[in-house]
Amino acid sequence: MGPNLTIDFLGLFIATLGGTAVGLERQWSGHAGGARARFAGLRTFTMLGGLGGLSGWLAVAGLSAAAIVLLAGVVAIIVAAYIAGSRREIDGTTEVAAVVVVAAGVIAGTGFHGLASGVIALTSLLLVEKSRLHALVGRIDDVELRAGVRFAVMALVVLPLLPEGPFGPLGGVRPRQLWALVLFFSGLSFLGHVARRMVGPGQGYLVTGLLGGLVSSTNVTFTFARMSRSDKATARALGFGAVAANAMLYPRVLVATAVLNASLLPVLAPYLLGPAVVAAAVAVIGIRQFRRNGVTVPQAANPLQLMAALQMGLTFQVVLTLMSLLGRTWGDAGVFSSAAVLGLTDVDALTVAMAKGVAHTTSLETAGVAIAIGVLSNTALKLAVALFFGSVPFRKIAGGTLFLMLGAAAAALVWIR
Repeated sequence: MGPNLTIDFLGLFIATLGGTAVGLERQWSGHAGGARARFAGLRTFTMLGGLGGLSGWLAVAGLSAAAIVLLAGVVAIIVAAYIAGSRREIDGTTEVAAVVVVAAGVIAGTGFHGLASGVIALTSLLLVEKSRLHALVGRIDDVELRAGVRFAVMALVVLPLLPEGPFGPLGGVRPRQLWALVLFFSGLSFLGHVARRMVGPGQGYLVTGLLGGLVSSTNVTFTFARMSRSDKATARALGFGAVAANAMLYPRVLVATAVLNASLLPVLAPYLLGPAVVAAAVAVIGIRQFRRNGVTVPQAANPLQLMAALQMGLTFQVVLTLMSLLGRTWGDAGVFSSAAVLGLTDVDALTVAMAKGVAHTTSLETAGVAIAIGVLSNTALKLAVALFFGSVPFRKIAGGTLFLMLGAAAAALVWIR
């Protein structure tokens, strides 16, 4: 039986078009002309993509020898071009891009059209965004570089080595799951650090509140309340900043729930909708009133906040074990009472425990109500903080909003339940 000679026209088209896209960028950026020109521009890259696609089709059709000879010839041309160009300047971007185009062409010719298109799109993006990428690297300091490398080691080396589990009673300990949670919260802290770097200093209490709310709305409320007593001229801005921090609590909880247990999200969302709308509405009012207020967003010395993430993981394990025990002993009442107490200090640990643990041993409705109760108790705590530590203007804005949020959360629990 002879080789399959059915031509994959779509694969050849994607391979050729991919070469055209990369060649267009090389031609537009000036690397294909002038005294310092590299070997390939629009036309050459188009042909390189087509040759890669043809090589892939030949391999699939059973003509492997012909495919190997064709690829060897193409690669030899690229290597010779780099050797000639490096005599004037050490810059292999065009040659490497040519190799990628040929490889993507081969992938397209073998029938993996989506993968080939993705490779070409990512390559084109990297080439087009050269100046921005170089500027980004220039802004990375020693702390951020170390944090990025450590996170990569934690995710790519440590995580695969940990056993799955479970080990022990009451649901057991799952080391890999716990470490994945540590990575999740460390990643959130790192993203928050990057966001603060992008915002920069002097962007206002509202932005500070929004970014601080990604980590702890309780801490922001307490800090801003105390600041409002010593700096009464900015008490109103501080109040709106505290509201912005509290508005971030709800998307934070919902995103964590969606990532950890998507089936719990539609159960939980109705309980949080009311207070979230109240907080967001007041925060928008604050955004319109205060554009800039000259506050510096503090930078964390440790962007990963690894110790805090480890504490979160351990807290999750303790909460999971405790709630499993209370759930078996007192049923839903034990879970709800524990959620109310834990919500006073750590809504994130409660969310993780409900989404990853209790939701698998009790009903989703119980898990959703438990998180809603925890958020309710946390809101009550922040209301007390605002009223006790804040100045009069801060109490009116932050305390008044938190009171409305508390009422909306309680109404949702009563109405939906």
